[in-house]
Amino acid sequence: MADVPETAADAAAKPRSRGKKLIISCAVTGAVHTPTMSPHLPYTPNDIATQAVDAAKAGAAILHLHARDPEDGRPSPKLAHYEGFVPRIRQQCDAVINITTGGSTAMTMEQRLEGPLGLSPEICSLNMGSMNFVYSDLGQRYQNWRFPWEKPYVEATKDVIFRNTFGDIETILREMGERRGARFEYECYDVGHLYTLAHFLDRKLATPPLFVQMVFGILGGIGADPDNLMHMKTIADRLFGDAFEWSVLAAGRHQINFATMAAAMGGHVRVGLEDSLYAGPGKMAESNAEQVAKIRRIVEELGRPIASPEEARAMLGVPSRAAAA
Repeated sequence: MADVPETAADAAAKPRSRGKKLIISCAVTGAVHTPTMSPHLPYTPNDIATQAVDAAKAGAAILHLHARDPEDGRPSPKLAHYEGFVPRIRQQCDAVINITTGGSTAMTMEQRLEGPLGLSPEICSLNMGSMNFVYSDLGQRYQNWRFPWEKPYVEATKDVIFRNTFGDIETILREMGERRGARFEYECYDVGHLYTLAHFLDRKLATPPLFVQMVFGILGGIGADPDNLMHMKTIADRLFGDAFEWSVLAAGRHQINFATMAAAMGGHVRVGLEDSLYAGPGKMAESNAEQVAKIRRIVEELGRPIASPEEARAMLGVPSRAAAA
């Protein structure tokens, strides 16, 4: 049978993701999970630094960082706690440093900015809207809590609004972006957050290339449904055109499945113990590096080579480490 010439429609239907470098972000510890939930969740400076560096060696180009009180593991905004591990990470690997401005639902805006203002990271995460951010049901899953603060902290989330007003967002964009040159991981937990980002793009407070982190599976945000992933990507394309890179994270059991979908669609991915404590059904992850290595194997099988930290910087408009130095 003679070869049939390829039509324009055939060419358009080919996966455009194949061969495009993929950025793996690793969220090392976060502010949701507590020490009782996993013996592998890092909270001392040494453990956070070690797991972050190991994740970078496994293929993570970006390290998304929160601080913890080293005495009992509670989420902390204190600069002194960040200083216990961020300088060491910078010395031991060349991964892009991304420090949260979200902190936790229990922190004020002033507290949430203490670490970023003191350490001037290359990227800051930025939540694009106020929302319910609920994981209170975790309080019923455990009987013997390691530290007294854990259960009340988790259960309180059903009565707390995670505040990220337009004024808060503007403050962070000006303080960390305009004045300190940080780029942003724009965390979008629902479709409306994409439109909020478009508003700040129109005002030129958010500047391309945007790094849009689509978040699925948080109670209070958009659900972890494949149709929702397609819809979020469609709206982002409509709003931002070629002016953005996009990544996906999904909470808990949805983590690897949604990351795989994003990779196949041409997006980037985020994994880490902040987002899920597991490496597979019923198998607790023993480190952040284990999750990074797993998603790396999957996406490379899909034909997506992994971006180095310098390649990630180039894609996201972050100055190279040599230029910054």
